[in-house]
Parts: sequence; structure tokens; C-alpha cells
Amino acid sequence: MSVISITALGQDSHRFVPETEAATGKPLLLGGIEICGAPGLAGNSDADVVLHALCNAISGLSAQPILGKRADELCRSGIADSKVYVREALDTLSDIRLLHLSFSIEAGRPYLSDSIADMREAIAALVGLPPASVAITATSGENLTPFGRGEGIQCFCLASAEKTLTD
Repeated sequence: MSVISITALGQDSHRFVPETEAATGKPLLLGGIEICGAPGLAGNSDADVVLHALCNAISGLSAQPILGKRADELCRSGIADSKVYVREALDTLSDIRLLHLSFSIEAGRPYLSDSIADMREAIAALVGLPPASVAITATSGENLTPFGRGEGIQCFCLASAEKTLTD
């Protein structure tokens, strides 16, 4: 039996709910926590782009689709909580052990620096890693993209892991 290092990249992005719908009160969820200072993100789920990027990175590690397949099934059954999608993704890692997660969030609004520690704690607890193994950075991207201009939020997640190979 041998162990190899593997890495996968996940990405997700969503627009903010339109101003005409913002009054519905959909909260902005990022990394499994509620963030104040902006409307929620549009999507058939809670639209947590941080957890969706994580799901996509885990799918890259396991080569098993979660978003767009399993998450859509869960949404149709009334489950819109992205934490459930992450748990489903983690179940695909039978011979893979997560080691480190690194997130890069691009958002012109809201200001995220004050929420990063709480996001790290929430994500670490969700995936079973120590908070020191979850890194999060945020940037406005100098207003060069729709995300930097405050039209939505984009997130990338790089996941490092070990895979056990049977000889």
C-alpha cells in the first residue's frame, strides 16, 4: 500500500439576488456562516459560493460529481443547505484524506476580513480539519470583474489531500 499527494481546484460564483427580490430576506451565507452587509446570492440553494467551491474541489479529488447532480437532487427534495452538499461530497472520499484547504474569495461587497476567522472555524468543523489547515483570503480584485464591482461573489478552493493506493 502506498500514499500519494493529490490536489484539486474548485470554483463557484453567484450573482446577488436582484434588488427587487432582496426584500425577501434571503441571507448571505459564506463558508457556512451568515454575513451582514449585502443581500443573499441568487441560486436554487442557499448559494454559499465558498461551500460550493469546496464541493467542486472535493469532486476533483474523488472524481465524483456533487454539484449539478447530487446537490440538484437534494434541492428538488427541499434541501438547500450547502453544508449537506459538503457532507455528501466528503462521503466520496473513501480512500482520500483531506490535509489542507485554501480559499480565495473575490467580492466588491461586503467587507469580509472581519468574518474570515469565523468562516475558517465553521469550515474546519464541517470537514474535520483544524482551523490552521483552512486558509481564506478575500480581495475586491480592484473592481476589474463583475465580482469586484459588487455584482456577485466568486470563490476558488484548492484542496490538498493524500490518497491511499492499494498495490
